[in-house]
Amino acid sequence: MARQEQVLVLEPQQELKFRGPFTDVVTATLKLTNPTDRNVCFKVKTTAPRRYCVRPNSGVIDSGTSINVSVMLQPFEYDPNEKSKHKFMVQSILAPRDMTDMEGVWKEAKPEELMDSKLRCAFEMPIGNDKTSSLCVCVWTCVCLSPNILEVLQ
Repeated sequence: MARQEQVLVLEPQQELKFRGPFTDVVTATLKLTNPTDRNVCFKVKTTAPRRYCVRPNSGVIDSGTSINVSVMLQPFEYDPNEKSKHKFMVQSILAPRDMTDMEGVWKEAKPEELMDSKLRCAFEMPIGNDKTSSLCVCVWTCVCLSPNILEVLQ
């Protein structure tokens, strides 16, 4: 029997983008929405578990609600020539109406009941330093304002 189509709506749908610099933890947010009339159990898995911290990495999404999942990339030495091969999979299953133990639901799940979506990872380095860009905007604004406007702003 074929697998069911994913019932959860993922934002983003195909790619998690991490924007450097990568000297500190960089976080991307994955929004999971359950548009169904049933609760849905989910798990988030990755091909690089030592490189990411995912919170929450599993849980139950109530009918008609959403949850934000924080995907935290641990600091690393960025190489622009290296393509990211990291991937994430969001697995889901409709929660039984009488569910008391989520772990049991996964253990007893039949393969045809499982749904999944896969996302790639992309690493982006900013063109300029964001702090420098903000400083330039501030300096330009202060220099270009006429004295009359500066009096109004004080």
